[in-house]
Amino acid sequence: MPYTIAVENWKHTHVFDLGNPLAEKNTLRVVVLTAVMMVAEIVGGWMFNSMALLADGWHMSSHAVALGLSVLAYAYARKFAHDPRFAFGTWKIEILGGYTSALFLVGVAVFMFYESLTRLFHPSPIMFDQAIPVAIIGLLVNLVCAWLLKDGHHHDHPAHDHHHDLNLRSAYVHVVADAATSVLAISALVGGKIWGANWLDPVMGIGGGALVLIWAYGLLRDTGRVLLDAEMNAPVVSEIRDVIRESPVTAEICDLHVWRVAKGKYACVLSLATMDDASPDYFRERLSIHDELAHITVEINRLASG
Repeated sequence: MPYTIAVENWKHTHVFDLGNPLAEKNTLRVVVLTAVMMVAEIVGGWMFNSMALLADGWHMSSHAVALGLSVLAYAYARKFAHDPRFAFGTWKIEILGGYTSALFLVGVAVFMFYESLTRLFHPSPIMFDQAIPVAIIGLLVNLVCAWLLKDGHHHDHPAHDHHHDLNLRSAYVHVVADAATSVLAISALVGGKIWGANWLDPVMGIGGGALVLIWAYGLLRDTGRVLLDAEMNAPVVSEIRDVIRESPVTAEICDLHVWRVAKGKYACVLSLATMDDASPDYFRERLSIHDELAHITVEINRLASG
């Protein structure tokens, strides 16, 4: 019995992230709104022969799929949170959802470039009076969706990028990209109607594609870094080195691995060499002053005295 009690004292949970219920609920609402508006814009684009409106509609269709993936990522991360097969929790399911959404953004940008260039060199008449109201409604829907996602996005420690919910950020970027392309579509349609500049429609489509591509790159970079555990330049790494360097017990770092296991939480594996009689617990306790270190493993390599 005493042995069992001692073991229990060392056990700890691997659920490092509590999820984001508000973001999950609002993202689901956004999926529904986006899907409805997607159908309206695609149908309107084909009927009224507007490339800007059609591009915005197809753009929104990919967002509906990507946002749906974000909702599924939240759901699966929550469902398997206590599954022992996930050694460091299920948070990266959300990151994988964000990464996949970013890939959809790249596909959207390529489609917008292709269709816009085709219309630029092979122009056709546009029904401006019918297309403009549809584009305005699309913008209003996008603004509502952005408002729904904004609360969770900006309450997620905006001052610290490593605290961001990247799955929510991917959903937010999709909606903001939609809003931006809607503004471009409206500008192109109004300009074409007033000045007869039909070329504005495909040019704005190209501009929208470039904007989407830039956002996709940023999201791929951030989510890819987490998925590949490229975290050794995070501030917490320097903090770990400072703790060891400033310790009364002289020790050298032989090996150090740090990776993220939740929005603002890291796991750490540390190998030390020392001639002093210090236990791993001693260094774990000193490192525990940093709340972002959720899982600390310390190995001591004892050096023989001279």
